[in-house]
Amino acid sequence: MSADNKRTEPLWIQRSLIGLAFLYLGLVLFVPVASIFAGAFRKGAAFYFQSFLNPDAKSAICLTLVTALVAVPLNLIFGIAASWAIAKFDFRGKNILLTLIDLPLSVSPVISGMIFILLFGAQGIFGPWLVTHGLKIVFAPPAIILSTIFVTFPFVARELIPVMKSQGTEEEEAAITLGASGFQAFWRVTLPNIKWGLLYGVILCNARAMGEFGAVSVVSGHIRGYTNTLPLYVEILYNEYNFAAAFAAASLLVFLALVTLGAKQIVEARVQKETQ
Repeated sequence: MSADNKRTEPLWIQRSLIGLAFLYLGLVLFVPVASIFAGAFRKGAAFYFQSFLNPDAKSAICLTLVTALVAVPLNLIFGIAASWAIAKFDFRGKNILLTLIDLPLSVSPVISGMIFILLFGAQGIFGPWLVTHGLKIVFAPPAIILSTIFVTFPFVARELIPVMKSQGTEEEEAAITLGASGFQAFWRVTLPNIKWGLLYGVILCNARAMGEFGAVSVVSGHIRGYTNTLPLYVEILYNEYNFAAAFAAASLLVFLALVTLGAKQIVEARVQKETQ
């Protein structure tokens, strides 16, 4: 059937569906986002920018950035290795590995945080050994980084696995046959083919790392100026009825989310352009 002969819904139905979609987005997305920025600037621009000069705010922002800077590269390495193994090789336990990669997506973030309490807490499996050697994991930045790595490690792998599977192994095998090493085959053949999927996964991983709340809340201890990430800092300010400062900190998270969304759209547009 040609495109000209395809049946389409009446114009009023199309407009109704589009209007309903925009109405729904307005109620659940645009209005809340606008209210955050309205609350952030309720006491004026001077107060808004001054709120970020607070030592606790600086500490929360720095810890959030450091956590993302550690978690994202580690998950990038894991994602490339895991997706390469799953897409290019057949081995015993392959389905188990796929299931384990999906585990953080199906487990509550609070449970993810509890895992590290049970492992590294004072009464945990490794707790006595850590105490004996003067090492502190739980209620310290290391636990925040570990829990963030745990909840975000599926994102890169899950983006790369279908991309690598669709490409097969013919190009890499041809490169190796022509004398390329394994690293050269990956760098010159595989990487250019997966670059957009890789970047897309990194963007999603980074967004989740900076916005993670549940797992981080369990292992942080909410120590001001030490273990509070930006989402936890927002909660503390809100619970203290410091609404303007809370909305100011929340607006920074929203801004990062909008930047992530913009980067995501750019990547999708480039992928679509290359596939046409």
